[in-house]
Amino acid sequence: MTEIQPLIMCGGAGTRLWPTSRESFPKQFAKLLGPRSSFQETVLRVRGPGFAPRPVILTSRSHYHLVEQQLQEIDIEADILLEPARRDSGPAILAGTTMIGRVDPETPILVVASDHVMQDGEAFREAARAGLAAALAGRIVTFGITPTHPATTFGYIEPGTPTEGATHAVQRFAEKPDAATAVRFVLARMLWNSGNFLFTAATMLDEYKHHDPVTVERVALALDGATHHAGALLLEEEAFKRVEACSIDYAVLEKTARAAVTPLACGWSDIGTWEAIWELGETDDSGNVRQGDVEVFDSSDCLVSTDGPLTSLLGVKDLIVVAHRDAILVADRRRSAEVKGIVEDLRLKGRKEADAHARAHRPWGWYEVIDFGDQFQVKRIVVNPGGRLSLQTHQHRAEHWVVVTGLARVTVGDTVENLGPNQHAYIPLGAVHRLENPGNTPVQLIEVQSGGYLGEDDIVRLEDVYARV
Repeated sequence: MTEIQPLIMCGGAGTRLWPTSRESFPKQFAKLLGPRSSFQETVLRVRGPGFAPRPVILTSRSHYHLVEQQLQEIDIEADILLEPARRDSGPAILAGTTMIGRVDPETPILVVASDHVMQDGEAFREAARAGLAAALAGRIVTFGITPTHPATTFGYIEPGTPTEGATHAVQRFAEKPDAATAVRFVLARMLWNSGNFLFTAATMLDEYKHHDPVTVERVALALDGATHHAGALLLEEEAFKRVEACSIDYAVLEKTARAAVTPLACGWSDIGTWEAIWELGETDDSGNVRQGDVEVFDSSDCLVSTDGPLTSLLGVKDLIVVAHRDAILVADRRRSAEVKGIVEDLRLKGRKEADAHARAHRPWGWYEVIDFGDQFQVKRIVVNPGGRLSLQTHQHRAEHWVVVTGLARVTVGDTVENLGPNQHAYIPLGAVHRLENPGNTPVQLIEVQSGGYLGEDDIVRLEDVYARV
């Protein structure tokens, strides 16, 4: 049996789901609808008979540790290809296809977005198997979602004549329509464009060479110069930055004569807005979706999500309320697609909350600032089992660590000691130091910094197992 090779795209930012989704922790990694993230659900969805057991995952260098940690949570291994810069879906898919094609150009590749929800995973797997004959015959198969309503937020596909298996040739692709046009599209039995594809490496490379040979050459150079980075493969930065950003739709799909579509009904959503999360969520008797510590009084059809502070609603309707420690969103539910504009405005104003969470994720765990003032800062730090911070020094601050839970191995100068709960260590200004977790449970500690400058760039790394030196 010919195995389908999953290629999972994991590079989006999802700014319409701010403040939960931000550049430092985008929506595909957030657990928006249950105990697993959409990235984890996507990886699990493309497993089973007919699928290669080891997916290829394409993500950014800054998100590699999130991919690695979430794969460990579901006990799955993968080959990871890292982009040094974002260049949209065309070059990203081309890079993954080129890497896979160098092993076997006839490999069928299933490109799936990691930030989509498909409530019926088996229906998607069946659609992929049904489209395999067309892909092996040289088609680029896209999966067209059977519409449930005349949506104006998706592109559409018009199926044409039948081709191999359960596919039809693509008559045309249509951009996101206005409301009246969307009604006409649905009545004409057009399909939503899901942005998931199936093709052989040879087919995609041939079509890309035909329509954009310069990008093919530059991506190949970036792959030729790729280096190993903490267990992943990092595309060569200068070559990849010379690649022009372009979506796969504009680069190939809308130009090729080899596009085909397979109909799919699987409870699909691109979870592109907070209203989409409300539509998919579990509602109470008044139509409210509640996530976290929430109390609702005389309110209906709202989504309320909090990651900590008690959040209460009284006498309101059709609202989105998302509360994080450092940022709160209150919006008309029907205008949630406009949240992206808030993020753009915050960026123009230089607000770090536009892209960075209060909780900063690192390869070894995470930290968050819990208090700060003139010449001091207090952090809560969690180090995962086996996590190891870099061997480092600071030029402008001293630090005091107090262990709360777990067993921490602390290096200060030439001294290495294990510290348990209620034990502490002092790191003088300029001292070489390191924090490790040699145990099998997380280490939590409180760090108090003092000094004239407390920025994150005051770190001189002397040694680092995560290749950040």
